[in-house]
Amino acid sequence: MTTAPTARQGAVGTAHTRVEGRDKVTGAARYAAEIPFPGLAHGWLVLSTVARGRIRSLDTAPVLAMPGVLAVLHHGNAPRVETDYTGLLGKPDPTTAVFQHDRVPHLGWPVALVVAETSEQAREAAETLVVHYDREPHDIAFTADHPRAYPAAGYGPAATEKGDLEAELAASAVVVDAEYTTPEEHHNPMEPHAATARWEDGRLEVVDSNQGTTWVAGELASLFSLDPSAVRVRSEHVGGGFGSKGVRAHQVAAVMAATVLQRPVRVAMTRRQMFSLAGYRSPTAQRIRLGADADGRLRALEHRSLNLTSTVHEFIESSTAPSRVMYDADAHHTVNRVVRLDVGTPTWMRAPGEAPGSFALESAFDELAEKLGVDPIDLRLRNEPERGPASGLPFAGRNLSACFREGARRFGWADRDPRPGVRRDGRWLLGTGTAAASFAAGAGPSTAAVTAEADGTFTVRINAADIGTGARTALTLVAADALDVAPDRVRVRIGDSDFGPAMIAGGSTGTRSWSWAINLAAAELRERLTPGGTVPPEGITVRSDTTAALGALAQKERHSYGAQFAEVAVDPATGEVRVRRMLGVFAAGRIVNPLTARGQFTGGMIWGISMALHEEAVRDRATGGHYGADLAAYHVAAHADVPAVEAHWVDDHDPDDPVGIKGIGEVGIVGAAAAVANAVWHATGVRHRHLPIRPDRVLLAGAPDA
Repeated sequence: MTTAPTARQGAVGTAHTRVEGRDKVTGAARYAAEIPFPGLAHGWLVLSTVARGRIRSLDTAPVLAMPGVLAVLHHGNAPRVETDYTGLLGKPDPTTAVFQHDRVPHLGWPVALVVAETSEQAREAAETLVVHYDREPHDIAFTADHPRAYPAAGYGPAATEKGDLEAELAASAVVVDAEYTTPEEHHNPMEPHAATARWEDGRLEVVDSNQGTTWVAGELASLFSLDPSAVRVRSEHVGGGFGSKGVRAHQVAAVMAATVLQRPVRVAMTRRQMFSLAGYRSPTAQRIRLGADADGRLRALEHRSLNLTSTVHEFIESSTAPSRVMYDADAHHTVNRVVRLDVGTPTWMRAPGEAPGSFALESAFDELAEKLGVDPIDLRLRNEPERGPASGLPFAGRNLSACFREGARRFGWADRDPRPGVRRDGRWLLGTGTAAASFAAGAGPSTAAVTAEADGTFTVRINAADIGTGARTALTLVAADALDVAPDRVRVRIGDSDFGPAMIAGGSTGTRSWSWAINLAAAELRERLTPGGTVPPEGITVRSDTTAALGALAQKERHSYGAQFAEVAVDPATGEVRVRRMLGVFAAGRIVNPLTARGQFTGGMIWGISMALHEEAVRDRATGGHYGADLAAYHVAAHADVPAVEAHWVDDHDPDDPVGIKGIGEVGIVGAAAAVANAVWHATGVRHRHLPIRPDRVLLAGAPDA
């Protein structure tokens, strides 16, 4: 069959419904815990009930005698694993190396896995298992002045420093010196974490819900000392990830049980277990000091941030990241610090670092604008840097000012009375606020295979992960344009480690990384498809690798940007805060699919409402555990909390970037909480520097009488 492509209108930039949408709404798309296997057994994790100590003994005999129970794995009998290696994202968190010793470093540490014929039998047996502990004193108290805190590098240096900070602060006409805190927050994706492991013909196969099968397959191969070719991980449909779906205890436990029993074993986390084992956003304590001339030009900027981590693994919530990009000053100092406590290890949560960091930085900027008597947007635009404040690198385009101009026009900012506490609607006090947003536009090496089929269609195989973002649809559009064919002639297959290495769905790098690989493969394939030529029955396949192309890309500061706007109503009698409307305008490169892109932006903004007003995981200092580790006690924004939310974008082109796509999954939440908090100040005249802005905090802080 002839395969010469014909000129056509591009698919990228036009709205398309999800290519797998019908499968998802009809149930044809199966998630990790729904796929059947012959002889499937079920594992149920048993978690520690003490916050620190040792396992003295486990009463396994009564449990093994229960109906359907096949095994109880624990530190005395579980397979040994290797932890002395460096994986895709660094050293592994020892929490994943389950059942290797008798130490308990935090409440909810995995101490056993009960395996049975059915999930119900496994759960009943797991809840019956008695574990005896030797308890030790624990410390979970997170405070800004914790004596054991120390500077630590995450994905960037622990500290950046230039200029004489104290001298510039002393010479400033106006100074802001304030402390801000954000609480522990949890991802809670709709689909819980689940994995099934089995051995077939000497090869390990894991069917999982994750954000990158390359990542998970590599970690499992290292943990179990297997050749990488002996491990296959599949993850076709993922019901949300947000940073939490990497390598966790349940996958490792499933592999252990499948190895011991030589049959497929599935392990799925409960919602309550996810609060202990799926990671979370660390609380932060941040101090911002800003010094400016009378005209609003920054002379000094200091951003200090502290987060907690576990005693077994170091994780840094790099909350100073926004300050290292957004605004420059003659003296510019940032530092990330961490303290080890008897808690689980935090992890990446949508816009890690930037989300809590932007709340502090953008709130402080609003305070500075108030002191100077300058419009908050004007103040930000007066401090637009020419180069990266910390890196010194040039910007590969920086369209923040365009976002603010367009956002101010759409929001009606020019009609805003800057005085706080003067607008009313009956008993409600009304206020508006704004904040800036940014998130890095990175990419990782990826491979892709594109096949021209004999029937005139094309198959793309790439180890991408669609965690609900619409990546599969976006890649279909990218491939269609790269091949110059209609999208219905393209089939994109994803989520299989056998397809070869590719970037994970994380850090807003996925679509950019995968599109780059698809473009390279498609370009070479088109060169091989001669007009009038035929394709053999086995097809013609071209494979790409972007490693060299990424290495040749000029080093610059590459980011998505945004301007967030919010209007709130505050009831001074009850402390209730209601967001009435939100607007976000973003500069995020080429928008591949406006339909799903708008959903990503507004979803992030809604999460910002949740962050500002609702989300807060609270721990009991006596036990080290959470109060109400479920979605009844952990509050998130519900439909009644979500107002009119609009997202728009401006043109954003990087002439040096051959792909032109930037990540959009995370920039939507950055700055959103600050915009809401700044609007609450404008409504009430009272600053809230501690999230969430609960009714009791509004009442305690006081507000103008109704």
